[in-house]
Amino acid sequence: MSAARPDDDPTGHSYDWALLRRLLVYLRPYRGAVALSFLLIIVLSGLDLTGPYLTKIAIDRHIAHGNLAGLTPLALLFVGVLCVAFVVRFGQAYVLQMTGQRVMRDMRGQIFGHLQRLHVGYFDRNPVGRLVTRATTDVDAINELFTSGLVTVFGDLFSLFGIMAVMLAMNVRLALVTFSVIPFFFAVTIWFRRGARTSFREVRRWLARISAFLQEHLSGMSVVQLFGREESTQADFAAVNRGHADSNLQQIFFYAVFYPAIELLAAIAIALILVYGGGRVFVGALTIGALVAFLQYSERFWRPISDLSEKFNVLQAAMAAAERIFLLLDTRPQIESVSSPRRLPETSAPLLFEDVSFAYDGSYDVLRQVSFSLEPGRTLAFVGATGAGKTTIISLLTRFYDVTRGRITYDGVDLRDLDLAAWRSSLAIVLQDPHLFSGTIASNIRLGSDISDERVRAAAAAVHADSFIRTLPHGYETEVMERGATLSVGQKQLIAFARAMAHDPRILVLDEATSSIDTETEALIQDALRVLRHGRSAIVIAHRLSTIRDADEILVLHKGRIRERGRHEELLAQHGLYWRLYQLQYQDQEHGVAGAAVASAGPV
Repeated sequence: MSAARPDDDPTGHSYDWALLRRLLVYLRPYRGAVALSFLLIIVLSGLDLTGPYLTKIAIDRHIAHGNLAGLTPLALLFVGVLCVAFVVRFGQAYVLQMTGQRVMRDMRGQIFGHLQRLHVGYFDRNPVGRLVTRATTDVDAINELFTSGLVTVFGDLFSLFGIMAVMLAMNVRLALVTFSVIPFFFAVTIWFRRGARTSFREVRRWLARISAFLQEHLSGMSVVQLFGREESTQADFAAVNRGHADSNLQQIFFYAVFYPAIELLAAIAIALILVYGGGRVFVGALTIGALVAFLQYSERFWRPISDLSEKFNVLQAAMAAAERIFLLLDTRPQIESVSSPRRLPETSAPLLFEDVSFAYDGSYDVLRQVSFSLEPGRTLAFVGATGAGKTTIISLLTRFYDVTRGRITYDGVDLRDLDLAAWRSSLAIVLQDPHLFSGTIASNIRLGSDISDERVRAAAAAVHADSFIRTLPHGYETEVMERGATLSVGQKQLIAFARAMAHDPRILVLDEATSSIDTETEALIQDALRVLRHGRSAIVIAHRLSTIRDADEILVLHKGRIRERGRHEELLAQHGLYWRLYQLQYQDQEHGVAGAAVASAGPV
């Protein structure tokens, strides 16, 4: 599993300054805070330069001449500088962290908002765990860039150049001797940079795979345990985990070499100062205080260099994260409203599918020249074998996808010319596996809309959900766990029906909405559906043919085409595909031999 998969993150090799410029855009709203932070960094860098020079003065002017009285004010000055540096460092860190948190808030909001506009097919191709990593781990890496990388780099540079200037001013020859090891530092840094960039990307890529693997298998833990796949799943995770560990070890190798090399160069620089500077002291060309100050400045000289190397690590993380984030943000939604959308009519209108064909991959047509009409207030039902194209029709109706050929119109207007949000708001869909969110029962029915409590309760009562909701500990304010884990399948389905009822849609879509409900609950649902469908258009997809007996028209799909259409009795009289489906279900109910019947009847 060491090879990168086609859907892995980009691995460009250029040090992309365009990415950095895009990241800096997020700092624009906080220009004042950034400017203040820069100012504090400059002040802090200046304060850090004073310590060794005060040491030089103390030795040369006071200790060397036995003037102990002069040390007291100098010591007080030294303590005062440290106190001011503490206040400045606190203010600078606080401003930077505050700015970083605000940037993270803005970026996560932008990512989540963009994800909500993306094409549904995008989520089929990209694991949820990987997308979650974009808004969590990757944004954290960007935060590190802003809070302890980008701005503080300038502080290190100010300190570095400030130290170099002071050392040159004190003694040019000794300064040049100290700087003689800098070319070796650049050589080590170039080697480190080449290796660390590649290894760091590998670490982030494997981390994204771990997140995706965990999300997928934790969500499907019941299937894993049911089929006894614990050991094989553990082995699969071990392979991914091992890949992440190996890439980390490769990255650790570069750091394990780099930091000791920097320490070695710093030690060599100190040795050169002692050898050359000591000789200059003996001949009277350099004071002992200057030599001590040089030693202190040398230690401080390598500190920002080491910090810059650490900032390089932060920069690598941010660049890798920025590549993935901007790749996501640059993915354009395939389904959008036109620039000047047409308004929906004030009242319900006819819905028409006109010679609609559709292919998910652009080559194989899942639907072929499908045409039908749904008049206001009527119920249209679709039946057919799995893969016949029933759910695809719903996906086209909701504009999760757009038709490949033909068109879908509402009141004579192509759906692509209508406002997307307004059109979807006119629909209500109840799926076979209803999705509930964390929150209360009422919030799951309301779903963010401005619906009164009375209307929520009325909708629940209409679909017979009120009776079980009132038995819950806190009624409509009872907390729902993730995906409604504390509720039965039937209870979740009733809440989904109440949600549809409360939003009063023009077109109600039921996609096998009663297939997971027991017979007693289905009887309640059928009664609720008569209330729910009253006065509005409805499209019903069902395997249980008993649920669509009263539909105004039933369309039988087979291999993407409409093969039969009519009412229940008319289709039975034709002795065609619908009749065969009905006979299979009748045998299933009476004799429990549906599997054998399907096998003998062949595909429909």
